[in-house]
Amino acid sequence: MSLVPSVDLTDFISDDHQRKEKFTTEIGKAFEEVGFVALSGHFLSDRLVNDLYTTIKKFFELPQEIKDTYEIMGIGGQRGYTSFGKEHAKGRKEGDLKEFWHFGQYVEDDPKLSDEYPDNVIVKELPEFNKIGKEVYQMLEKTAKYVLRALALHLNLKEDYFDEFIKNGNSILRPIHYPPIISEPENAVRAAAHGDINLITLLMGAHGKGLQVQNHNGEWIDAIARPDQLMINVGDMLSRLTNNKLRSTIHQVVNPPKELWGTSRYSVPFFMHPISEMPLNCLENCIDEDHPKQYGDITAGMFLHERLIELGLISEERT
Repeated sequence: MSLVPSVDLTDFISDDHQRKEKFTTEIGKAFEEVGFVALSGHFLSDRLVNDLYTTIKKFFELPQEIKDTYEIMGIGGQRGYTSFGKEHAKGRKEGDLKEFWHFGQYVEDDPKLSDEYPDNVIVKELPEFNKIGKEVYQMLEKTAKYVLRALALHLNLKEDYFDEFIKNGNSILRPIHYPPIISEPENAVRAAAHGDINLITLLMGAHGKGLQVQNHNGEWIDAIARPDQLMINVGDMLSRLTNNKLRSTIHQVVNPPKELWGTSRYSVPFFMHPISEMPLNCLENCIDEDHPKQYGDITAGMFLHERLIELGLISEERT
């Protein structure tokens, strides 16, 4: 079974100060020591989860020529469809064995950001696809807001420290399909070892073997959540901000045993990104003699741009 700690968000949003403090302590400790938690008590209903998986399976089952019409050139894969094998982990040339879709932010009351972000792509063959995607996006964004409030308290910041940076943030909901493996992959896995770019990631679908996290001894641990839980991990932006007090954990999705090659895997991560202007400069209260400053100053937008180049989703020629 998974060695990833479990926490319950209902403790934090309760009116009980002791329960709120307990959640803050537990999630802070888990993110300092492991980098992952399994979270229950989130805002996704069972109905919404089932509806999402039903509709994304319908999308990925569409003929390839139809899916290809939703792959939008020139936006670094930020919206719509990304075809099989196109994305690779930082430092690797082999493409991951996956195809995926991106839902992006639904901007409210900010014309500047409405112009900055690409539009969401509408799938005309599946009228429910975009409706369900938007609802899931907003429930995961709400969940992430409360997790970040708990982490702000853990870091001795004001509880609402992150609120201004994540409102209308550049977050992404990514339904992923790992198709059946039909021949021996050449040095490729479903998702090669990597750290996430963003502040935190909320993952649906970590309910069986496949996802592994690397502990601080370099050992790979199976990360398995209950069906009612989300797996949440620290991303590289939060690591930079906290000067590695909260560690971005390396993780991967390994290929299944050969007898299960004929099966698909689906997972749905929500990548919580801030607005591009957010400074990721190391927090002063995370720097001391024993923990000197590890990173140069940078904004979230600049950091994201650098990483999209490293992932092969945009080219340096366009910078």
